[in-house]
Amino acid sequence: MSDRGTTHFGFEEVAESDKAQRVADVFDSVAQRYDLMNDLMSGGLHRLWKAFTIAKSGVREDSRILDVAGGTGDLALAFARKLGRGGQVWLTDINNAMLTRGRDRLCDRGVMVRVAQCDAEKLPFPDDYFDCVTVAFGLRNMTHKNSALAEMRRVLRPGGRLLVLEFSQVWKPLAPAYDFYSFKVIPRLGQLITRDEGSYRYLAESIRVHPDQEGLKSLMEQAGLERVEYFNLALGVVALHRGFKF
Repeated sequence: MSDRGTTHFGFEEVAESDKAQRVADVFDSVAQRYDLMNDLMSGGLHRLWKAFTIAKSGVREDSRILDVAGGTGDLALAFARKLGRGGQVWLTDINNAMLTRGRDRLCDRGVMVRVAQCDAEKLPFPDDYFDCVTVAFGLRNMTHKNSALAEMRRVLRPGGRLLVLEFSQVWKPLAPAYDFYSFKVIPRLGQLITRDEGSYRYLAESIRVHPDQEGLKSLMEQAGLERVEYFNLALGVVALHRGFKF
């Protein structure tokens, strides 16, 4: 956020009150082709990044897990398959189109999880409830990242951990090629697959204004998380941050 009352929507500066609807419009538009686009844009690598997140979660069969901005349900599905009958997985998202898509995908696979449409900045869960909270490729779309991180920490039990999988700052020698791919290839791919070039231009821009690895680590620490560390994936195209509540 820059001046009071404004925030970033990609490279554009908009009123805070407008951002949520602008982001909602993006995901309403791309929800039905979201998974296909993820596979095409990342060459399938997003599946490995999410598997790495699961591996670093430290969950057990009886864990309670909250997936914030869980969208079409990749992490929720993987967690549900990992847990036993005593475990609990919540799939949440602020966007109804994405959440409905995620719920239906999991149902089609015979997997039932708890589902709630909610704002990450105002989570409808009690304090100290979850063993693990995850957010994958969703934090950068939130208007008040500090508030969302504080809410995620609040609902963690002592000893629980937050995992944030998000696009980050790529290895500098790779930056020119990455910029070309982000601003030239991805929007055209978005137009071809979803008939929505603008939403994928926003995607590329939102990555550039999101905090880098050290910046996000600092935000998590300011939210009260401890032992915060990060793991660079794909030369920093993506980073997984992990912090604990004690």
